Amino acid sequence: MGHSGHGAPARTGAGWGIAAKATGHCLAGCALGEILGMVIGTALLWGNVPTMALAITLAFCFGYSFTLYAVRRAGLRWKAAVRTALAADTVSIAVMELVDNVIIAAVPGAMDAELTDGLFWYALLGGFAVAFLVTTPVNKWMIGRGKGHAAVHAHH
Repeated sequence: MGHSGHGAPARTGAGWGIAAKATGHCLAGCALGEILGMVIGTALLWGNVPTMALAITLAFCFGYSFTLYAVRRAGLRWKAAVRTALAADTVSIAVMELVDNVIIAAVPGAMDAELTDGLFWYALLGGFAVAFLVTTPVNKWMIGRGKGHAAVHAHH
């Protein structure tokens, strides 16, 4: 993606494919972190609130780390890489986590399901699917305005 004359990513019309790819990238990090957090909290018999807090924290950590890796590999220094990851992923991860966790909380019995229960996995994975569908238009809108993952594409 090009730059405007002031060093900011240029506004362009973002296609659905670009938005879906950005959302998929975000989902990969979120899913890894959230599943790990849910597995740890459930295995340690933690309550719902600490388990969800750990899962959300790890979702943000893994989500940001995927972008950090990519932009560091592209040559950005740490400070610029952290700023880029925060700009690229914060809204996307927040929307994804909000949607996913509302769905998990809304599915009867899912919060109390064990790791070996199909309900645990169906609610978690179903939440990710719905979160992907909700977050993709958000990412499309942001990229089209030079925000979100447009910050990452400026460094490719």
